[in-house]
Amino acid sequence: MADISSEAIAGATITVRIMLFSIMPAWGLSNAAATLVGQNLGAGFPDRAEAAVWKTGFFNMLFLIIISVIYFFFNESLMRIFTDDKKVIEIGAEWLQILSYSFFVYGWWMVSVQAFNGAGDTRTPTIINLVFFWLIQIPLPYFLAVYLGWQYSGSIPGVFISETSVGLFTLWLLQEVNGKSKV
Repeated sequence: MADISSEAIAGATITVRIMLFSIMPAWGLSNAAATLVGQNLGAGFPDRAEAAVWKTGFFNMLFLIIISVIYFFFNESLMRIFTDDKKVIEIGAEWLQILSYSFFVYGWWMVSVQAFNGAGDTRTPTIINLVFFWLIQIPLPYFLAVYLGWQYSGSIPGVFISETSVGLFTLWLLQEVNGKSKV
């Protein structure tokens, strides 16, 4: 974003802060999934561990769908809380609106990686985060925004692709693991 403009940096920064603040309850639910998985696996109840993951993921998805609706319809209002610069509002509003499409699967990513952590597998979430965030979410938006010249509008699809992909992948991976060995 620094290669694009100071407005792009400001818009992205405000967007990330809004996003991080609003998903705090989703992180809490995800952490609860880790605890429930660990407790139930430790007690010898893998079916309950699996059920806890799916229930928590469902409620996390519902919560983030509500956040997505707010982002989609009130993106400019949210940005205006922090700035009155029209260009910053425009950039941040676009970011919020596009990111709103990925939040329902992003919630599944949050729960899935915590379920792996709760089961004692910290390697899988580490690899997932390395691939999707360090190898996709950083270079892809840079490529689209700077190399292809799409400016700030190019970085948004890159982040969207990364966050949607990580959500779908972890959901798929969780189903595969559950199909083979119960969380």
